[in-house]
This record gives sequence, C-alpha cells and structure tokens, in this order.
Amino acid sequence: MRMKNTMVAGGFAVCLLTSLLLHADPDPAPAKPTADSLAAIASSLKWQTGMITLKDGLAKINLKENFRFLDHENAEKVLHDIWGNPPDPDTLGMIFPSDVGPLDKNSWGVVIEYEENGYVKDNDAATIDYDKLLKQMQQQTHDDNPERQKEGYSTFELVGWAAPPHYDKDTHKLYWAKDIKVGDDTEDTLNYNIRVLGRRGVLDLNAIAGMSDFTAIDKKMPEVISMVDFQTGNTYADFDPKVDKIAEGGLIALVAGGALAAAAKLGLLAGAWKFILAAVLALKKVIIVAVVAVIAGFKKILAKFSGKSSTPDHLLPPPDNRPGPPMP
Repeated sequence: MRMKNTMVAGGFAVCLLTSLLLHADPDPAPAKPTADSLAAIASSLKWQTGMITLKDGLAKINLKENFRFLDHENAEKVLHDIWGNPPDPDTLGMIFPSDVGPLDKNSWGVVIEYEENGYVKDNDAATIDYDKLLKQMQQQTHDDNPERQKEGYSTFELVGWAAPPHYDKDTHKLYWAKDIKVGDDTEDTLNYNIRVLGRRGVLDLNAIAGMSDFTAIDKKMPEVISMVDFQTGNTYADFDPKVDKIAEGGLIALVAGGALAAAAKLGLLAGAWKFILAAVLALKKVIIVAVVAVIAGFKKILAKFSGKSSTPDHLLPPPDNRPGPPMP
C-alpha cells in the first residue's frame, strides 16, 4: 500500500513537473548585458606584450610597442562575450593596436587561427590573374544572392579589392583586402586577410571593419604582417616532401576558396544585443554580417580555375533567434 501511495505521489509529481514545463518559457531570453557589464569584461582582459608563442611553439608573434595581444581565453571574452560571436575553440588569440580597445567606436583587432591543411605550393604566385579572379568572384557572389535571400541572409556584392592580393615570396606571406557591400548598409564592410604559409599549414589572420577604417588599418598591416612567423621546424623552408602533406589548390585556393574561413566565424555575429547603447553597438555593426554565405560561391570559382567540378558547401543555417540587431 505504501508503494502504491509512493507511486501515486510520484505520478503527481511527474504530472506537476510536466505541467510546469509545458507552461514555462521554452527558450527564456538570456540575461542581457549592460554597458556596465561590458565595461567590466573589457577591464578584466589580460593584455600581453613582447614575444608571444602560439600553439605550443608552432609560431611566434614579436609584438611591436604599439600592439598588444589577447590569448584564446581573453580573445573569446571579446569575440563572444562583448561582440556576440559563437564560441570558437580554434581561435589562438587576437592582436589589437595598443591605443584601441574592444569597446571603442572604431575598434578593430586581428583574429588568429591555424589551418593544418598541408604545405601550400606557391609556384602559381606569378601567374594568377587577380583581375580575372575578382570579376568571377563578383559574378558568383551576385549570382548566389537569391539563394542567400532564400536562406534568410542579406544580399552581398563584392565591390572590389580594397587592397589587391600580394604575395611576398621571400617571407611566404600573402595578404589582400576586400570591399563588400552588405544589403542596404550605408557603409561597406572591409575584410582584411593575411596568410602566413608554413610547413604543414597556414596561419590565418583576419580583420573585419568598416571601409571608413581602411586607411588606418592598411597603414598598420605591414607591421602586423612582419610580427608573425612560424618557429624553426615549422617554417615553409622546413617542408619535407617525404613526410609532409601538400595542400590542394595553391595560393589561388587561399584567395578564392578558403580565404573567408576565419571571417566566416566572425560573420555569425547575430548574437550582439539590440538594446546596447548606440555607441557600443556601433563599434561592431559592420562586423554583423553573414560573410560565411559567400564561401560556397568562391569555391565554385575555384573549380572554374582548376577545371574540376566542385559541389559548393551548404549555406549555414540562419543565425538563431536571440535578440540582436538586424542584419545589415
């Protein structure tokens, strides 16, 4: 009898719990950050200067006096907690100008990641027609807009090179910048890319800002490029064809295909909060774009250059429904 009463009581508890769950908010809104809470996060950041070692000695950053560095944990505070990106375990860190913070109106930083996809041959460096590549990228980006709109994304137009691709054969470093028009946004988006070639992969350095910041960022990029190198044993010259894998596609694959891989993660910024003060929100408005949607189109272009067929990546699902600013 006691067991029966226990079962009845247990059944009542289950029914009560079920009722509560059915009437509860299935997806309660996360606590919204305030200007004070964002300032507290920013003040808690542990900045580093001098010589920085990445990924257990894989590479190093010899920071100049006018730059500072955030490791993975602190970079995630900026990218995720302040700027609203999804968490990213692959971020190695971020480089910031020493006079710029994550809450400044014209804030910008360089996100660093590493892709171990193999040794990238650079024998196509002198033969790539970047003007032709740009036209095909522009056409493909434009042609993919209906699909992006269908998936709930803003339209994209690749306006042109903000800085045309340049490869330094002595240092094995490639950089370029794109001017991207996103929907009806009044300011174009700047996507600045640096690739440092190594023995087994490539260091990806990416900055996204507004085109109005191009001049300031472009002046500092030569310094950023010069600060980052692979350590001995991992450099481009250390490649051993007997044991090391060769990446597919060469330099053109970095520009036309995988170039937006890191920026894509920044492109999922739909989590930044709508209510944040205008001055705070403005700092990353230009970053809140689904740049990831252009990657599939660029892979189609790569297929045209290689003569091989290519199935484009599926577009990522639209950002979640958390409160956030409208997509630009």
